[in-house]
Amino acid sequence: MRVTVVQMNPGADKAANLAQMRRLSEAAVAADRPDLIAFPEIWTMLGGDRAARLAAAEVLPPAGSGEAGGEAYEALRDLARVHRIHVHGGSIGEGGGEKLFNTTVVFDPDGREVARYRKIHLFDIVGPDGTGYRESNAYGGGDSVVTAEIGGMRVGLAICYDIRFPELFLALRRAGAELVMLPSTFTLQTGKDHWEVLIRARAIETQCWFAAPATWGQHTERAAARHTYGHSLICDPWGHVVAKCSDGVGWATARIDRDVTARVRRDMPVLEHRRLA
Repeated sequence: MRVTVVQMNPGADKAANLAQMRRLSEAAVAADRPDLIAFPEIWTMLGGDRAARLAAAEVLPPAGSGEAGGEAYEALRDLARVHRIHVHGGSIGEGGGEKLFNTTVVFDPDGREVARYRKIHLFDIVGPDGTGYRESNAYGGGDSVVTAEIGGMRVGLAICYDIRFPELFLALRRAGAELVMLPSTFTLQTGKDHWEVLIRARAIETQCWFAAPATWGQHTERAAARHTYGHSLICDPWGHVVAKCSDGVGWATARIDRDVTARVRRDMPVLEHRRLA
């Protein structure tokens, strides 16, 4: 299975973000012909204020209903239908309640929603430069471990800050995951030190492939400039980065080789050797 991770530079203009998604995805599909394409975290609305995030959020149709959704939801569904591929929607703001949810939706080549995941771990931290982040001010947290069947492969779903909590990824491995999708908006300061290290560590621990599309560049939030790290990547179960974006918007593509997964798990059966969890 060929997987493409798309690296975007979204801002607070949802229409512009949708146009950027369409442009990059069309170019990536034409060039690399993936079976699965994936987008970053909150690519529909990055920055702005609370009111802007609420306005950009979409009330999702009941899972599996086939009913029409909002503009981003339908754009992702159309991409799947037109190109006959699986589409991992990164994450978008899910509205409809007191708080938003940071939510992934996955579509099959017929445009059917086959999985939905709400980010469990919310980014409430103070960065190395003293900048505070309080995701829980606007978002509620999910409570379910979610996998999807994509191209005959079990795929685990996670989002950004989840990567710091290895128990989630052990649960995904135990649920049968061979590939984990990790759409992200990692800050520049944390990303330059922790992004690749954490992904490679989780890949080695779980013996899963990781596909991690990320946002890159500057955006404005509450009149202040903020920067995200980018460096979207695909990592194999031995911890090798096999495809990676540089700075700027773009994409990276790699083939997920299930024989590699089987060999790594056979030769080092760490799941069977676990004693404490």
